[in-house]
Amino acid sequence: MVGTSFVAGGAVSWWLRPRVRVGPLLVAVGALWLAAKVPPEDALPAGLEAVRVSAWAAVLAHLVVAFPTGRLVTPAQRLVVGLTYLSVATLAGLELVGPRSEGLTAGATIVVVDLCGAAILALRLTAWRQSPATRRRHLTPMVAVVSVAVLAVIVLKPARIAGYDASGLLTLLPLALAAVPLGYLGSLLRHRLDRGRVADLVVKLHDTRTPTSIEEALRRALHDPELRVGYRMAGTERYVDVDGRDLPISDDPDRVTTRVDRGRHPLAILVHDRSLLDEPALIRAATAAVGLALDNERLTADLRARVTQIAEARDDVLSAAEAERRRIERDLHDGVQQRLLSVLMTLGLAGSVLRRSPERVGPLLAEARSGTQAVLDDLRALVQGIHPPMLTERGLAAAVKELVALSPTPVDARIEVPPGPLPAEAESTAYYVVAEGLTNVARHAEADQVHLVVGVAEGRLRVEISDDGRGGADPSAGTGLDGLRSRVERGGGTVSIDSPPNAGTRLVAVLPCAS
Repeated sequence: MVGTSFVAGGAVSWWLRPRVRVGPLLVAVGALWLAAKVPPEDALPAGLEAVRVSAWAAVLAHLVVAFPTGRLVTPAQRLVVGLTYLSVATLAGLELVGPRSEGLTAGATIVVVDLCGAAILALRLTAWRQSPATRRRHLTPMVAVVSVAVLAVIVLKPARIAGYDASGLLTLLPLALAAVPLGYLGSLLRHRLDRGRVADLVVKLHDTRTPTSIEEALRRALHDPELRVGYRMAGTERYVDVDGRDLPISDDPDRVTTRVDRGRHPLAILVHDRSLLDEPALIRAATAAVGLALDNERLTADLRARVTQIAEARDDVLSAAEAERRRIERDLHDGVQQRLLSVLMTLGLAGSVLRRSPERVGPLLAEARSGTQAVLDDLRALVQGIHPPMLTERGLAAAVKELVALSPTPVDARIEVPPGPLPAEAESTAYYVVAEGLTNVARHAEADQVHLVVGVAEGRLRVEISDDGRGGADPSAGTGLDGLRSRVERGGGTVSIDSPPNAGTRLVAVLPCAS
């Protein structure tokens, strides 16, 4: 029964999974078991006879340790299996000595069987306990029957020597051994059933109304309660969850990512347990199921992400507008209002002295005229802070050249902007980037030289500012870089800042400017 079970189970396993070595090992155990139970016509030498009778146990140990891949992966696995084969050979050598070593052979057999069995059982249970939940579920049937069989082998001979009735163990051992290939076939059956569940998933996903149900359905089908689905935002490399938020990618080595494509285009990703990589057919079936149902859900997630972006941009705009309003209010109060009050008082004084001392009116009127001019200068500066008139009157190139001329730090500028107007949003944002960038250099960089490049290529307006200052710029440290980044991103652009300590700062802003 045992030999037939191993040979038949191994043949089926070998046919179902020809690349996995478990099938050949099962067949080898069965064949050696049958050889041990069927004595040869001619008597073999004592050593060979010992090998014939016990070789199946060494191969069984190899099978148990190497399950489920059939490969010995860790040094501990190779050591235990190697010692098991060596022990069989050593016991065969003792048999060659003859009757004089009979007692020694019996005692050595008990010690070797118990030690090897304990080591094998410890390795198997440790590997099972450390396996992820998804893999443990498939290993359980095989581990259970193997544990019973190994325990029966360990206990059998010591129990008989101690005088206990071992008839129960003698009955249990063949049954437990015969169940080993059945346990492995049970694991294969679970995989087959799982693939069937994934096939059913294709039908279920057509009835799905929300992306969340897709994620939950895949978790159930793949037995991975922590599986996540990420949806690719169109035109980007971002992947978002069902709520439109960036999908957090775990740094856990037991979690891996599988990409789902539609044709040549990436559609989504699955973040799942590493053990599922042992079932590539199952993964392919799952990704095929997801690929058929995910287009609409990806669009929904993409829309939610963009709504979130718009809401965040709206909040940024409102915050920036409120900050600008307060700045204007402060500038009007502290500057223009005070100067106007001074002009008003000067004119009032001129009126009061006009009749008594006409000769004193001239200087007072000159003072009032000077104060009025200062008010005009303040208002002009205030208006330029809102939208520089130079942009409207002469374009971006001239406005940037004016900023370069006003910079306290020498600027090597290369401005390659084509003639003609650019989109107003792109022009004003680029002007803001140059103004803020040069201001930051003057205030914080302690630089001797600035390099500025402004150009247009392939529908993109690019601004690059680099300096030879102290570097170490932190956008969150109040240097204006955070506001600059927000301003550029609101206009659909991108900002990169490279500022290693003591190596200068390089800022690059890219803005869409295609008409």
